[in-house]
Amino acid sequence: MLHPSYSDLMAVVNSEVEPGEQPVVQSRYSIVMATSKRARQIIGKLSVIQNKNKKEPKRPLTDREEEFAKYCENKKPLSMAVSELYEGKVKIVGDDE
Repeated sequence: MLHPSYSDLMAVVNSEVEPGEQPVVQSRYSIVMATSKRARQIIGKLSVIQNKNKKEPKRPLTDREEEFAKYCENKKPLSMAVSELYEGKVKIVGDDE
């Protein structure tokens, strides 16, 4: 089971909403969709880095690419997405933004 819980994630994501405004995330489904989209972004970015390294083995990875590859080394994309949301590194925006 992933930690933090749904309710903890919802509280963190909605923490910047002013009283009286509609929360950004209103259901578990919204949290699941946001984390899955971020996990797919992580997978896509990692596959681009890995393919680039296979196609051009003589060209070293940039510092950012290498740092990201090391960050992803022992973690699963969904776990990284959940922790990024919880730590506030990624923000969920509504459809109108």
